[in-house]
Amino acid sequence: MIGKLKGVVDSYGQDYVILDVHGVGYQVHCPTRTLQTLPAAGEAAVLSIETYLREDMIRLYGFSSDLEREWFRLLMTVQGVGAKVALGVLGTMKPGDLANAIALRDIAMIARAPGVGKKVAERIVAELKTKAPAFADVDPDVARLSGDVAEARGGPQADAVSALANLGYQQVQASAAVAAASRSAGEGAPTETLIRLALKELSR
Repeated sequence: MIGKLKGVVDSYGQDYVILDVHGVGYQVHCPTRTLQTLPAAGEAAVLSIETYLREDMIRLYGFSSDLEREWFRLLMTVQGVGAKVALGVLGTMKPGDLANAIALRDIAMIARAPGVGKKVAERIVAELKTKAPAFADVDPDVARLSGDVAEARGGPQADAVSALANLGYQQVQASAAVAAASRSAGEGAPTETLIRLALKELSR
């Protein structure tokens, strides 16, 4: 199995690159974001590779990092998600952004990827919500807490998260801080109290 290729870019196709490795041209299918980061023809490039073997073909999928490749593998475990859809998701979102979107149950953001409708996005969130934080750019506990808050539709918690986001905090930071504040203040705490306690959490 091929896990990595290092060579010279020969040419580009619509969704693939031909990578020349010691005179052998490998056709590697990549997410749009990965293709955009690769250099011009004639320059050196390195790709993490996922090899797919079937009776009638061998197909290589290439990624800019091992983390991106792991996300591809993870997405492929979701019912209804094939290689094309997985590449579409990774071509639209960075791994960290995808992890946070899953942790925050942001179905709309995931559904923006080509080939991903609302139902598929919902399945991605449902099936990967316990796996995604391990790949996130944030602490797993923070991602978990963020998901807890994101489930609240409206109300003081959602208002507090919105207020903190307006102050310039990232959504995942604001969500985690409000989750901690809510545990401290108890159920039914007003928005003002949650904001005050959340700001204390963020200042630690």
